[in-house]
Amino acid sequence: MLSTARIGGALAHGARATDAAEVVSVASRDEGRARAHAALVGASRWHGSYEALLADPELDAVYNPLPNSMHAEWSIKALQAGKHVLCEKPLGRRVADVEEAFDAADASGRVLAEGFMWRHTPQAAKLRELLDSGAIGTLRSIRAGFSFPLTDQQDIRMLRALDGGSLMDLGCYCVSGARFITGAEPERVHGEQVIGGDGVDVAFAATLRFPGDVLAQFECSFQAARRHDLEAVGEEGVIRLSDPWHGREPVIELRRDGDDGVERIEVEAVDAYAAELEEFARVVAGSLPRWGREDALAQAAIIQALYASAEAGETP
Repeated sequence: MLSTARIGGALAHGARATDAAEVVSVASRDEGRARAHAALVGASRWHGSYEALLADPELDAVYNPLPNSMHAEWSIKALQAGKHVLCEKPLGRRVADVEEAFDAADASGRVLAEGFMWRHTPQAAKLRELLDSGAIGTLRSIRAGFSFPLTDQQDIRMLRALDGGSLMDLGCYCVSGARFITGAEPERVHGEQVIGGDGVDVAFAATLRFPGDVLAQFECSFQAARRHDLEAVGEEGVIRLSDPWHGREPVIELRRDGDDGVERIEVEAVDAYAAELEEFARVVAGSLPRWGREDALAQAAIIQALYASAEAGETP
């Protein structure tokens, strides 16, 4: 595990819930912090530098939860060191960085995966099943949101130099959700942002137009009350997930036109990070990835285009 980021604790919790992976070592530029974090996540070893961890011959793979600006750089270094890499989302803000990272994976013969844990859960699988079965008829629109109040101005998500911002941290989930629901890529995007911190977007709103005249809209914010939801609207009904991203309360609400009330579909609750690690382990073992290079490049292209739109006040 590269760094002592808080999200590493969530992944370590997931690792304890599956036999697919084990957190063995933690690295930090401060050896004392590495030692403390290793104890916290149950790792038996620690390193006082990222380079030392990458040089450890007993490690098969690396989890990279470093600040966003360091995702591609250190994923590439890990791949070049012969390690498989699970990189926390988003892999990069720029398409060129993501492409370079996957080029490194191809050259090394190792696996690189972008860590959107939510799509590995039974809840996501059930959403896919409902959409494919025509439960709401022809898809017409998508709405999504992800927000929570972030007041610490020194938090890495508030720092421009580290590629912080609400779109990178939260909105990327909404983009991923819209792409998952449509199974397609947008033809056009438009973004609006509110700048805060030291120059990052503390709030972002966007519209994405998908093939078939499907419109997706989302909002993400560090200034608003806690919210996370995902909704697909069809000609014959609506599917709503009130906890799509973490899936701790995986209940899907289905409302069909002409029916009284709302059908509540309860789905198995699993640790999303455990499910993600199990998928990663399968790919490392030789299975084809469900989401690989092209998916990550498409995701990065949308993020890049949304920022370009918001900064220019135009629709690229």
